[in-house]
Amino acid sequence: MTGAGDRRMTGAGGAETGADLAVEARAVTKCYRDGEQRIDVLTGVDLEVAEGEMVAVVGPSGSGKSTLLHLLGALDRPDSGEIRVAGERPDQLDPERLADFRNRTIGFVFQFHQLLPDFDALENVAMPGRIAGLAVRELEERARSLLSEVGLLARARAFPNQLSGGERQRVALCRALLLEPPILLADEPTGNLDPASGDQIFELLIAMRERRGVTSVLVTHNPALAARCGRVLELRDGVLTQQRA
Repeated sequence: MTGAGDRRMTGAGGAETGADLAVEARAVTKCYRDGEQRIDVLTGVDLEVAEGEMVAVVGPSGSGKSTLLHLLGALDRPDSGEIRVAGERPDQLDPERLADFRNRTIGFVFQFHQLLPDFDALENVAMPGRIAGLAVRELEERARSLLSEVGLLARARAFPNQLSGGERQRVALCRALLLEPPILLADEPTGNLDPASGDQIFELLIAMRERRGVTSVLVTHNPALAARCGRVLELRDGVLTQQRA
C-alpha cells in the first residue's frame, strides 16, 4: 500500500502519480426518492484530486454534478462509499466540528452568488470570518485585501442589488477565499453570466489558484472553460470518466 506522499493513479478520476491528495472519493453512491421511484444519481464515483490541481467536471444536465460537489463539500452525505477532504472524513465529524471544518477548509462558489442582500460587499466577504469568530479589524483587512485583488475595493460598500452580475460573483469568490481554505468548489460559477463576465471570473479562479495554491474542483457546462483546467472528468450514468489527460 502506498503512503499519502506516494499515491498512484486509480481509474479515470485519478490524480497525478506521486501527488498528495486533497480530495478523494471511493465507490461513492447517492440516490434520491421521488415518491415510490428510486433515482440513482451516483452509482460508484471514484475521484482523486491532488493538492493544487484544477479539475473540471462536465456532464449532461441532471447527471449529478452538483450532487457530487455537495458531497465533496460535506453539504450532504453519500449513501455508501468514502470521501476524504484535506485528510478528513467529513461524515465522521460531529455537527459542530463539521460546520467549522466546512468553514475553514472548503470555499464554495455557486452559480447564483448567494450574497446576503442586507449586507454590503465588504460585509458579505467578511461573513465566514464572523462565523469563525475572528477579530473585526482582521476581518476587514482580509476582506479589503481580497476585494482589491479582484478590482472591487471601490465597491466595498455597495450592496448586492447595486452590483453587476460579474461584480456579485467576484464578491462571492472573495467570500469563499476569506479564510484561505485549501480547497475551492465551484458549481457553474460562470453559468449565470454573460460571456465576457464569465471569462473574467474564470481568469480570477485561475489567478487565485496560482497565487494561493488552492485545489479547485469546477463544475461547468462550458467546454471551452473546462478545457483550460488541468483535467476534465465527465460524469455520466453515475460514474466519472476522464475526458482527456
